[in-house]
Amino acid sequence: MKLRDWQSECIHSAISKYKLKKHFLALATPGAGKTIMASVLAKTLFDQDKIDLVICFSPSSIVAHDFSIDLSEQFKTDFDGTIGSLGNSFTYQGLSTLDNKVWRLFDRYRVFVIFDEIHHCAGSNTKDANAWGEQIITKIKNSAFYTIAMTGTPWRSDSLPIVLADYCNESGKIQCDYVYGLKEAIRDDVCRIPQIIALDNDKITVREGDKTNHFTSFLDLLSQSIISYSEVVTNTKVIEQLIRRADDKLSALRQVNYNAGGLIVASSISHAWAIQRVLREIKGETALVVTSNESDSNDLIKSFRFNQDKWIISVGMISEGTNIPRLQVCCYLSNVKTEMYYRQVLGRILRITDSPNQEAFLFMPAEPKLVDYAFRVAQDIPDGLSQVQFEQMDEEITTEVDTNNPSEEMETIDDPIVENIEEPILDPENTDHEITDDSETDPYPGQLPSDDRIMGIFGRFNHTELEIDGFEDLVISKQSMAKLNHYNELVF
Repeated sequence: MKLRDWQSECIHSAISKYKLKKHFLALATPGAGKTIMASVLAKTLFDQDKIDLVICFSPSSIVAHDFSIDLSEQFKTDFDGTIGSLGNSFTYQGLSTLDNKVWRLFDRYRVFVIFDEIHHCAGSNTKDANAWGEQIITKIKNSAFYTIAMTGTPWRSDSLPIVLADYCNESGKIQCDYVYGLKEAIRDDVCRIPQIIALDNDKITVREGDKTNHFTSFLDLLSQSIISYSEVVTNTKVIEQLIRRADDKLSALRQVNYNAGGLIVASSISHAWAIQRVLREIKGETALVVTSNESDSNDLIKSFRFNQDKWIISVGMISEGTNIPRLQVCCYLSNVKTEMYYRQVLGRILRITDSPNQEAFLFMPAEPKLVDYAFRVAQDIPDGLSQVQFEQMDEEITTEVDTNNPSEEMETIDDPIVENIEEPILDPENTDHEITDDSETDPYPGQLPSDDRIMGIFGRFNHTELEIDGFEDLVISKQSMAKLNHYNELVF
């Protein structure tokens, strides 16, 4: 198969650097094709008689399955751990459950290990490692013959060091062996140019008992700590406004690309079903809802990948590494506000296809942190593109939430948890699985639970449109560097 230029360069760089060290870290923007690159690298090393077996780790079962398929295609054999296979593909959640038969392979064979989205695994040593990072440090770091660690977002929300990565002592910047950013990917027609539409409102009224407060933007509203961001993204009128614009844009794209798809990222399972109801009521559109409640969720995602359905709604299962190239529109209604998660979601709509129209749009509320993330990645825009475009929406909103009607009310998710379909939870940094509420069952299917406050949105919605590209310098915090140096002193 013909590789992209960056994939060939990265493979050659890795093989060259393996002469000096065994661990290689590659930063490549989401959507660039890291899975294929790593699979071809594995086959190249095998053909050069430098390795005997390949083991892969990734953050979700569907990505692990994709790796197994790609490796099988390269090696023309199975990668499922059965007799005759040359390796296997696991999730990070399965690290602690692997038996000694797997670990003994490292003593008997030259094992090449692939780590996908390595930022989920933290630790420079066992003292500052998370559960997954500790397994890698104690069982793989010194035993593997070679490794390649890949990421599209090389930092953690908790600022802990990424396992197997090197950092500059003074600046704290991560040192990557190969870097392929979004600017280069756009230049090479590997990734699309993302456009972000941030929806805001200039007149918001919040009533709590006899007290009434007025706000002129979501920034103004959220800075007062009266209403949580979870209540914004679960507000029916906010959902309607974002859905209308996202669906209009997707419909326009489908006039050219008949199979263009859209992803809506929800905050909880009940929120996902409520969004499906709103989409059906205001636009007459159906949508596939995929959550951890469905036993065949992976099969549903795979089916959507290849069919022509318009919308898919999920909580966190289609955020990182999941390959659905026909996605061109995303509606971000998640209550997760970390930059890592935001960028990974954005990456779902960046993969170039052979369709005639390659536009990509992300719609989101104008929450201050999310807008900051968009501006930060806008620092490296291809020549000729306007960095920021402001537009005014002329639609009045005059709906007030009724606390006696749960279908019109808001849901607060103050402490979202990570849920996995198959294996136990080890790392709360992993947001590639369902982020849901605590209840086993939803008392109001497809509706939003009640709250004792009323948020009325009466003004004009306006949006800021950002065309973005590139990544900022990636720095580990001074506090974490100090902690890291302290741990190193204790160890050495």
